[in-house]
Amino acid sequence: MTVTPIDLFSSFIHLDHGGQVSAERQEFDPERDGWQVMTFHVETEADLHADHWELHPDADEVVSCLTGGIRLYLRPERPGDTEEEIKLTPGTAVIVPRGRWHRTELDAPGDIMAVTLPRGSRLEKRTEAWLGRVRGVV
Repeated sequence: MTVTPIDLFSSFIHLDHGGQVSAERQEFDPERDGWQVMTFHVETEADLHADHWELHPDADEVVSCLTGGIRLYLRPERPGDTEEEIKLTPGTAVIVPRGRWHRTELDAPGDIMAVTLPRGSRLEKRTEAWLGRVRGVV
């Protein structure tokens, strides 16, 4: 077996339950079992799908800022509560609890890495109507 470098920005690293590790093209598969390490270069909020909430029901997620800057938001668990904001700077990370809706926004272009079990993950469009309810406008 030949051991070669892996470009983390064009591959996801998959760690299966049997101890196998593989590098495959970047494609998030919510049906996939096993842990996934994902590294992204982000220039715009579209690169972060900032217009969506994300949920991972089967595992926590580690979100880390390698370079640049991002803000991670946790969706309120009760109506009337506000979003919780966590600012990530280079070299910092946060653990998002399993089953907790979250989203990211960009402070400065850079690189981020996330690790989670993709199985069962969901995205939900962030709507202005929902934002109005959270902020007490509607």
